[in-house]
Amino acid sequence: MSVPWRGVSVSSAAIAVLLALRQPVFSRCHLLVAFVGAFAFQMLAWGIFVVFLFPQYFSSLRSLPGPKGDHWLMGQYPRIMREPTGVPMIDWINNIPHEGIIRYRGLFNQERLLITSPKALAEVLVTHNYDFHKPGAVRSSIGRILGVGVLLAEGDDHRVQRKNLMPAFAFRHVKDLYPLFWSKACEGVQAITDAAALGPNTAVLEIGNWASRTTLDIIGMAGMGRDFGAIRDPANPLNQTYQHVFKPSRQAQVLAVLGLLLPGSLVHHLPLQRNGDIAKAANTIRATCRELIREKKEKLERKQLTDIDILSVALESGCFTEDNLVDQMMTFLAAGHETTASAMMWAIYCLCLNPEVQSRLRLEIRERLPTPGTPGDITALDIDHMPYLNAVCNEVLRYYSPVPMTLREAAVDTVIDGNKVPKGTRIMLCPWATNKDASLWGADAGRFNPERWLPSREGDAESKKAANSGGATSNYAFMTFLHGPRSCIGQGFAKAEFACILASWIGRFEFSLKNKEEYDEKNMTIKGGVTARPSKGLHVYVKVVDGW
Repeated sequence: MSVPWRGVSVSSAAIAVLLALRQPVFSRCHLLVAFVGAFAFQMLAWGIFVVFLFPQYFSSLRSLPGPKGDHWLMGQYPRIMREPTGVPMIDWINNIPHEGIIRYRGLFNQERLLITSPKALAEVLVTHNYDFHKPGAVRSSIGRILGVGVLLAEGDDHRVQRKNLMPAFAFRHVKDLYPLFWSKACEGVQAITDAAALGPNTAVLEIGNWASRTTLDIIGMAGMGRDFGAIRDPANPLNQTYQHVFKPSRQAQVLAVLGLLLPGSLVHHLPLQRNGDIAKAANTIRATCRELIREKKEKLERKQLTDIDILSVALESGCFTEDNLVDQMMTFLAAGHETTASAMMWAIYCLCLNPEVQSRLRLEIRERLPTPGTPGDITALDIDHMPYLNAVCNEVLRYYSPVPMTLREAAVDTVIDGNKVPKGTRIMLCPWATNKDASLWGADAGRFNPERWLPSREGDAESKKAANSGGATSNYAFMTFLHGPRSCIGQGFAKAEFACILASWIGRFEFSLKNKEEYDEKNMTIKGGVTARPSKGLHVYVKVVDGW
C-alpha cells in the first residue's frame, strides 16, 4: 500500500486553512505549525492502520497460509535478511501447506505473495502478465545501471521493444554465434593458464572476476561488435566500473530499504557515497554505449552496416531513438554479462563440491571437443550434442538460478488462482524456491543431480521426454528464465555462452575450493541483489590438467 503523500498534504493544507479562518489572528507561522501538526497526525494514523490493523484485520489476503513467528513490526524481514538469499522461501514452499500462494509479511508488515503453483505462475507470467509490473522502486533502483530497456519496460513499450529486438536472438542467429563464444572462452582459458603459471603448481584465483571479464568481452562482441579487451586487461575501465557497482555494501542495503519507503528521486539524491558511485558508473556506461551507437550509425549511413549483433539489429529496425538505444545497450551489457558470470561461479562451486561430476564432465569434453587454440571453429552441433555438459549446465541453472528472485506489483485489481488481489500488492517470484520445490521436482529437489537431465533408459521416448524437463511435473517448475512475454529474451544466447565457457574451463583445469569450510553449503555466504553470488567471491585452487 503506497504512501498517500498527495492526499495527506492536501487534507493537511485544508485543515490548516480552516483553522486559520476560525481564528481572529493567525500568522503564517501558525499556519505552518497547523499544517505540520495535521500532516504528522494523519501520517501517524495512516501508519498505525497500514502497519498494524490492515494486514491483521482488513486485508482480503489475510486468510492465505503463511509462515509463523512474524516480528511485530518487520514481519519476516529479519529472517529474510539474516539467512542466505532465497532460503526462507525454499523452506516455506516445501513445508507450509498451501495451494499455490503463500502470504508473508515484510518490512513494516507489508504483504507479499509468494507464487508457487504452475497454475498461479501461469496466470502471473502468461495469462495476465501485463497486470503485473515491476515496482517503481525496483525500476528506479536498478534502472540507473541497467537502463530502462526491454528488461524494465512495461505494457506496449515492452511489446514493441521485444518484437524489434527478437531477430538478434533468433534461433539460427544464436547458433551462428557459437564459434565466437568458443573463441572468447578459449582466450580466457589461455589467460587463466598464464595466470596460474605465475604461481606454484596449483594457483589460487578468484574465479568470479575471470568469469565477469570473459562474459563482458562476449557481450561486447555479440551485442555491440566491440571487443572490450577485459580478458587481457583486468584494469579495463568498463570492467572495473561493473565490478565496483555490483560489489555488495552496507550502503547499498540501506538504499534498497529506503527505496521501498521513499520516492526514488529523493533516495537517489541522498548524500551517500553509494549514490555518487552509482551516478559515476552510470555516466561511464552511458558514455560507452553512446560512443558505440554513434559508430554504428555512421556505418549505417555509409551503407556499410552488415553486422548482426544486437545493436545493429536494433538500429536497422528504426524503432529506437538514440536514448532508447542507450537504455537497451545498458540492459544487455549489465544483465548479459553479470548473469552468465554468476552462473559460471555457481557451476565451479557445484563442481568443486562434486569432484566425480567434474571428472566425468572433463572426460566428455576431451573426447568431443578440440584443444583450445586448435585451428578451426566448433559449431552449435558440437556443443548441443554433449549430453553430460548440457545436463550439468541445466542442473546448475536449476540449483543456483543466477537471478534468485524477482518482484512484481499488481497494476490493477486482479485475480490469481481464484484469489482477489488488490492493486499495489507485491508479488514475489522466486526461482531459487520453485526450482527446489519437492512437489514439482521430487524428493531429491534439494540435491545437485545432473543425472535428472539424462534419459534413464536409452532409446525410450518417455524416458527422454522426462529428461528434457529434468523430471519435473511442469515446465513452470524451471523458473530460471521465467516464462511468457516477460521471459528472458536472451535465454538461448545465455545457455549457449554458458556451455561454451564451462566446457573450455573444465576441459583444461581442475578446480577445488580454497576455503574448506565452504564445502558445506551452509557456510557459503551469499550476496543478494539482481544476481546471487558468493559475497566474498569464489577463491579456488586452479590446476592445469595435462593432455588438453
